[in-house]
Order: sequence, then C-alpha cells, then structure tokens
Amino acid sequence: MAKRRDQVLTLIDLSPIAFVIGVLLLIVAAMLLVPAFHILLVGTEVDSNLRAFLMSSGAAGLAGLPMVLLTRNANFRLVPRQLYLLTVASWVIISVFCALPFALSDVHMSVVDSLFETVSGITTTGSTVLSELDKLPTSILLWRALLQWLGGIGIVVMVIAVLPHLRVGGMRLFRAEASDKSEKFTARSSNVAKSIGTIYVGLSLACALCYWLAGMDAFNAVYHAMTTVSTGGFSTSDQSLRQFADPDVVWVSSIFMFLSGLPFVLMVQFVRGRPWALFRDQQVRGYSYIVVVAVSSITAWLVASYGLPLSEAVRIATFSCVSIITTTGYVLIDYNLWGGLAVGAIFFMTFIGACAGSTAGGIKIFRFQIGALMLRNQMNTMIHPSGMFPVIYNRRPVSEDIVTSVIAFSFVFAGTVAIMAVALSLTGLDLTTSLSAAATAVTNVGPGLGDVVGPMGNFGSLNDASKGILILGMLMGRLEIVTVMIVFTAAFWRF
Repeated sequence: MAKRRDQVLTLIDLSPIAFVIGVLLLIVAAMLLVPAFHILLVGTEVDSNLRAFLMSSGAAGLAGLPMVLLTRNANFRLVPRQLYLLTVASWVIISVFCALPFALSDVHMSVVDSLFETVSGITTTGSTVLSELDKLPTSILLWRALLQWLGGIGIVVMVIAVLPHLRVGGMRLFRAEASDKSEKFTARSSNVAKSIGTIYVGLSLACALCYWLAGMDAFNAVYHAMTTVSTGGFSTSDQSLRQFADPDVVWVSSIFMFLSGLPFVLMVQFVRGRPWALFRDQQVRGYSYIVVVAVSSITAWLVASYGLPLSEAVRIATFSCVSIITTTGYVLIDYNLWGGLAVGAIFFMTFIGACAGSTAGGIKIFRFQIGALMLRNQMNTMIHPSGMFPVIYNRRPVSEDIVTSVIAFSFVFAGTVAIMAVALSLTGLDLTTSLSAAATAVTNVGPGLGDVVGPMGNFGSLNDASKGILILGMLMGRLEIVTVMIVFTAAFWRF
C-alpha cells in the first residue's frame, strides 16, 4: 500500500537538540565539581569519592563539549517536535550522567539503585533507596541536594537563562515542561526564565538563612534549603526533619514549602511591583484555601482523637499537609498511625499538587478548579438546555484547548497510575504498596503508605523491576506524562 503524503517519515533536525543537551552536560560537569571541592575543603573523606566526582565531571564535560562545538551554528528556532524530543531526551541523558557518582563512590550502589536515587532527586520526588543517611559521606549527601535543586525549576529553564539563542523557543520549551498555559508565557516573556532563576536563588538563600537562625548548622541549613525550595524532600538523616527538635525549624520549613508551591511567574510579577497579581490569582486562592482546610481538618482530628495540645497539633498538621500538598515529602511523624480517615485524606492530598508553574508535582490546583467549573456548567446546561455557560477562570473565558488538555491529562494520569499499580503488583508487592508507590512516583511526592514505602519505610527493599517501573513513573510525572507519551507515538515522527 502506497504511503500517504501526509504520513511520510521526516527527519528531525537534531542539531539544536544536541547543542542544548551539550550545554546541560557542561552545567552538570560544573555542578559535579561542587562536591569535589567540598571533599577537598573538609578533608575527611576517602580519595575514592573525590575520584568519583572528578571522573563523573570529566565524563559529562567530554560528552557535552563536542556536542556544543559541533552544533553551535544550529538553527535555534525550535519547532514543537524538537521541543518535546529535547525535553524528554535532556532529562534522560542528564539523569544517566548524574547517576555516575553514586555508582563510582565508596557507597557502591548498583546501576538501578544509582538511577533510582538520581531520578528521584532530579524529579524532586524524594523517594530513596539509601539507609543510614547519617553515616553517608557528606559529599554524597550534598550531591543529592544539588540534584533536587537542579531539577526544581526544570533542567531546561537553567539553559534558557544562559542561552540567548533560544529566544521565543526558550519559553516554549519552558511550557513543554510546565503545566501553565496562560498568556504569561508569550513572545514578550523572553526574560521571564532569568527572573524565575533569580527568584529561585533568592528564595533558597532566604530559606538557608532562616534555617540557620532556627538552629541548624551551616551544612544542614544549606542542604535543607535546597531540598525545601525545590520541594524535593531529601534530608541528611533517616529521621527526616524529626532530627531537629526545634519547632522553629518546622515552621520555617512549612513556610518555605508553601511559598515554593506558588507560581514563580506570579512571584516575578510580585517583586516587579505588581503584588495584586499574586493575591488575585484564582489558583493561588484555591491553593491557600485547600491548605487551610486540610490543616484545620487534620488539626481537629489530632486534638479530638489523640488529645494533642492545640499548638502542637497545628504545627504537625501544617507541616504534614503542606509537605504532602506541595509534593515535598518531608516527614515529621508517622501519619500511618493517625487512623483510616486521616490516612485517606493524606492519600488524596498526594494527588493534589500545588500551583502550576511552581516546583511542586501532582495534578495541580488549576486542573481541579477548571474541572469543578466544567462540572458546574454541565449541571447548569442539564437544567437550562438553551443556556450559555462559558467556563470563566481568572476573570477570563477558558479556551477550548485548555479544557481539552485538562480532560486528556486527567484521563492519562489516572490510567498511568492504574497501569503502574498493576505492574508493581505483578512484581510481588501488595495492593497498598503498589497503589501508593505508583501514586507517589507519578505525583513526585516521595513517601507512600504502608510499612514498605511509607513515611517510615524505604524503597531499597524493592526489587529491580519495581524500581525500574518507578523510575519511569517519576520521569513521566515530572514531565506531565503527555510530553513523554507523545515522543513514542507514530504521529510524532510524521508530518
């Protein structure tokens, strides 16, 4: 059968893709030198760890430099197919190179474990296969934090900030990773990425200072600032933030986790003298409302069921709810012991996520809001068949493509979690572990439910097949699933 002209396979110009990935690898090579410098500074670690980071940095540099030099004259007016391929390829390739220190250091992690820890870090999931974190070399701990900080605002956003060649395409690339589809991402927003980077760095520094003032030592303050603002959740101890007894640390963490769940574009507008842009945003109001309701409900439950003092209940509830909703995954207490109602509420909060355009994962607040508006309008249409009920969000009609994307994403998200849960159960895991592990991977939260992957558990006991499934789930969740799926469709490779 003759091929139709509109189905003829076409070659994708890989030159700009190779160039951007090369730049990313050079950035990774530079960041790998940070733990190496730390080793030289503290002077207490074995030489094998220093060699591991230097070799990893050299490998990333040797791979990235030729790609940059050979493709520096490429056409950077990227088309959608190039953007999607670049987004997926960059995350996969960067994850492979970032995993090298785990495999080469004296921690001696397997290939699968190294990839799992790396992908969990760079997607800001926060699940870990490592135990006895208190005994790990500080250079390895530092690299885990850097991974989450690197992945917090999206790998490619960093490139946009230092790569003027992308211009408009750079913001389109940001949209390929983010879920915000509003007019804030336009051709006139070419400098937004740099502003986002500035806000991100400033928020990280402020968080580190507050942690230090709250009683943390300098290393832990910087470490937890990176994993807090990135909503990643890695810690320096198996006890997570329970290792710090001071309530001030808990409140600092809660505040900065909440702030990191806000849209960074709106924070840019806030610091540029438009504060009401943040406060008037419907998504921000919905996010704040959900946090208040969740905290109030869990507080009431803890006081009524366990007799906790009100101040302690508020502190524990605020920290736990914000940690889950923003998909950070810090743990203060074993919420598996709170009873079925509270555990069910926490499981639901796992799916919510914070605002689009933040460092948080999950479904995102705006999708729930638009879904609720669509449901209300459908009910109004059933009551008044001849009426016209447009979907209004943030005082503007919602375009058809956004409505379609919300419906499609909701379907794909539910299907992905279900398929992953079934696949995990086939590896021998029980239903609770399979379902919660799948959910926490796709939503990039970190801890699940149960004794195996729960807040007191660890993913290290899972077999390699389960870890491989979760690695794919974490990447798909970070890239909002559809971005990954589209690369593997036949239509993607055709006109």
